[in-house]
Amino acid sequence: MLRARCRRTLDLRLARACLFCFCAMFASLFAHAQTKDDIAQIADLGVEQQVQWLSQAAASGALAKLDDARLVAVFRSLDARTVPRYLQEGLRDFASCEFTMRRRERINGKWPKRADHMLVRVTREPLRIYAKWLPDGAHAGQEVIYDDSRRPDQLYGHLGGFLSVVPMWTSVNGVLARAQSNHSIRELGIDAITQRFIDEGRKFAEAGITKPSSIDVKTVDGMRVVAFTYETPDGQPEFYAKKEVLGLDLERPVFRTLESYDNDGAIFESVVFERIETKPFDDLTFDPKNPDYRF
Repeated sequence: MLRARCRRTLDLRLARACLFCFCAMFASLFAHAQTKDDIAQIADLGVEQQVQWLSQAAASGALAKLDDARLVAVFRSLDARTVPRYLQEGLRDFASCEFTMRRRERINGKWPKRADHMLVRVTREPLRIYAKWLPDGAHAGQEVIYDDSRRPDQLYGHLGGFLSVVPMWTSVNGVLARAQSNHSIRELGIDAITQRFIDEGRKFAEAGITKPSSIDVKTVDGMRVVAFTYETPDGQPEFYAKKEVLGLDLERPVFRTLESYDNDGAIFESVVFERIETKPFDDLTFDPKNPDYRF
């Protein structure tokens, strides 16, 4: 029994020592990632360890402190599966959130002169959405509400023209709902862009594309992001876009910017998530009778 106890004590000490060494290695990589050796150590980690490193480096602010060249080098060193896994795991952080976004889409071949500037509140399980078009953007003053638990095939709102003063129920896939977007209201949010990136990534892999064609650091609307450019040989309709440029937040597992280009090289979609705040919502948030709304 004494031997068994000694063995357990020794195993515990070894486990603690290994954990200490592992944490010390991560701390060193967080603090530096400045040399080729540091980046090589990150590259040698397994996918799960890379995801853990990326999550902690982002949350601690260490990632954002790296200069542009080191950021590019770090992301080039990662396994192709790491960023999708990092984003997938991060989705639960945004299960209930409010954000503002600027969005443009080419509708019927026309690129809008002004972006929609929107306030959006989203919660999951069930999916419920409130969206308002803000005064400094296109379609100002419009509002819509969607509640999958009540009317999964319909949304409620004033969508434009005479409807701006006559709220009504309409199909989520109807002409009115699609007049300003190629997407369903169900796709309005952070997780839709993340999921599309993951789904397209599987198709990229099948086409032999495992890495982005370029990785850059950009500043978009005052936000510094790591921009991944993916370009496919065939483009549409096999893929969502011929080329996509996605800007990753340096502090949270979320894309903050998106640009999609068609087979002719023309942009057909642009999204910028400005402010993102995770928060809980009550039932009144998704009720047309909310006194703060103009239904």
